[in-house]
Amino acid sequence: MIDWLKSNWRVTMLVVFVLLAAFALFSPTIGADDETLGEESQQVQTITNLRYGLDLAGGTRIRAPLIGNTAEDVDFGDDSEAQVAAAVAGELSDTDTTDVIARQETPDRSATVEVVNPDIDRDQFRAAMDAAGYEYAEVRDGVTEPTREEAIEVLSGKVNQAGLSGSTVQQVSSGTGEFFILIEVPGQDRQDVVELIEDRGNVRVDLYHDNDGDGEYDTERAVLTREDFQSISTATQNDRSGPHVPVTVRQSSAEQFRQAAVDTGLAQGGSRCTYEQNPNGTEPCLLLVVDDQVVNSFGMDPGLGASIESGDWVRDSSFILTTTSFEEAQRVAINLRAGALPAQLDLQGGTDSYISPTQGESFRTDALLIGILSVLAVAGVVFLRYREPKVAAPMILTAFSEVLILLGFAAYLGYPLDLAVIAGFIAVIGTGVDDLIIIADEVMSEGDVSSRTVFDSRFKKAFWVIGVAAATTILAMSPLAVLSLGDLRGFAIFTILGVLVGVLITRPAYGDILRHLLTDR
Repeated sequence: MIDWLKSNWRVTMLVVFVLLAAFALFSPTIGADDETLGEESQQVQTITNLRYGLDLAGGTRIRAPLIGNTAEDVDFGDDSEAQVAAAVAGELSDTDTTDVIARQETPDRSATVEVVNPDIDRDQFRAAMDAAGYEYAEVRDGVTEPTREEAIEVLSGKVNQAGLSGSTVQQVSSGTGEFFILIEVPGQDRQDVVELIEDRGNVRVDLYHDNDGDGEYDTERAVLTREDFQSISTATQNDRSGPHVPVTVRQSSAEQFRQAAVDTGLAQGGSRCTYEQNPNGTEPCLLLVVDDQVVNSFGMDPGLGASIESGDWVRDSSFILTTTSFEEAQRVAINLRAGALPAQLDLQGGTDSYISPTQGESFRTDALLIGILSVLAVAGVVFLRYREPKVAAPMILTAFSEVLILLGFAAYLGYPLDLAVIAGFIAVIGTGVDDLIIIADEVMSEGDVSSRTVFDSRFKKAFWVIGVAAATTILAMSPLAVLSLGDLRGFAIFTILGVLVGVLITRPAYGDILRHLLTDR
């Protein structure tokens, strides 16, 4: 047995990969374990670990550019990025440093300044750059590549934190050089997705107080921001605290917050906030602000205030951000944990589509039917061609194993299957059987093949042809796999993966099987 395994190690390797693929497909230990907030994801549940993309599960697809203008080849002089951002923001109305992104020159790119305030046009931006005293080459529409990459990371975090499994966020480009963010969320309708991604998600806590007791209220902005929190829990709700998000303030920020709370009177015996009812006659308040909109205001419990005033709180520094509804608490938690978008999505300038779950189920059924029909058609042609079960049967089984291995890869990686990927699978079946037919024809074309030496010689010739064809396919598909071309990318990736699996695993294994069946010496 050991000698047979050594002499037929390619078949052994094929069996091992098939078993690993089956484990990846059906084992409950494989697959993404998404952390969820709020409602459970509507991703399609099956007995396998396969995930389905938008086409096969239904859901929402949104393609939109990021709002912003970019000044290229900016001369920063001796100023830092923060100084440049502050100077430019100071020359623009209703704009702060969160709306200006300055990036110094690197070996890969020139220095740039971006303004992502949707109310600022290019002429206003040029005037601000001139007034701030910075020279630049041109101002263009759109944002830079690092900003798009950061936006993709934040949006991916948002959909993952919301428990929307199977979702994808990627960058795509048009033929005219425009860049878009493509978001696909299976099982969710458009409105839910828009509510999740439409805002930048800047969350901060302001301190609102009458500093001098003269009725003139001041707002200390950003006494707490996302960077000040060491840990951020999920949204929760109880009868005592209502909807809220528990957080822990970093030790480095806790003392600064404690000092601000003491200086403004917030911590002295606690504070009763009436900001919503009487903003000009309230005791000091903490304002929870999301994208410059106050979503809630709250005072401070006397016990917590005493702990902050004495300094005991700094050692623990736990805190809760209360909201008016559980949905708002979820939104705050998601934004804090995923981070804020560097620029807002231009949903009006983009496109969106929605596929109902019923239609997605119909697509899954049709895709399965097409796959079965293609396999049966290939099997029928092969048997008609050879009329030799010991040649045709291993060919069909090898083709099946190739598809199974690819499905195992998809399950292990959590790659969502869509119609483009299914098309790649069908292409793999076709090219795979094509190669197997080349092998069979070559080794049987010149009559008797009972000698293993003769078989090996003919097999090497056939495999050389297959290798050249595989290299050609990989080269042709590589640009599609690398470029951001939406659905075509999945098609190209799985076509290339199928070709590699075929050349490295299934074709050599078929050769060993055929040698065992056709030779006797």
